[in-house]
Amino acid sequence: MPTSRILLWAGLAAAAGGAVLCVLGWYGISGERFAERQLPYLASCTVPGAALIVAGAVLVAAAYALPVRPPEPGRPEPIRPEPGTEPDPAAPSPDGPLLRVPGGTLAHRPDCPLVAGKADALEAGKASLAPCPVCEPWPS
Repeated sequence: MPTSRILLWAGLAAAAGGAVLCVLGWYGISGERFAERQLPYLASCTVPGAALIVAGAVLVAAAYALPVRPPEPGRPEPIRPEPGTEPDPAAPSPDGPLLRVPGGTLAHRPDCPLVAGKADALEAGKASLAPCPVCEPWPS
């Protein structure tokens, strides 16, 4: 069963770091006789170390429990028209009046993917609309 390498190694690193902190905390506490002098080692090493061990265990379990996405195949090359052929007349053209969707606040070029092919797209007209960040209908 494939596992997520990132989660697995992050979990192992967190658990190892937590174990080191716990050992350092134990070593510091073992040298102190009074509880008042042991508390700083407990607060700064042992408790965070235990938390890292638990977090590491959760990450390692997640690495085995979560599905791994298969690698994405390479993108296919775009289809280029043969020389001498005419462009598709049904394809939207960048020429023409700016459009907007009903209730929208952005002005779009006719070939913008956000309005292309939408039957309910309206002409922007004189309305003060912000430019679409996707198609950038006019220079800013």
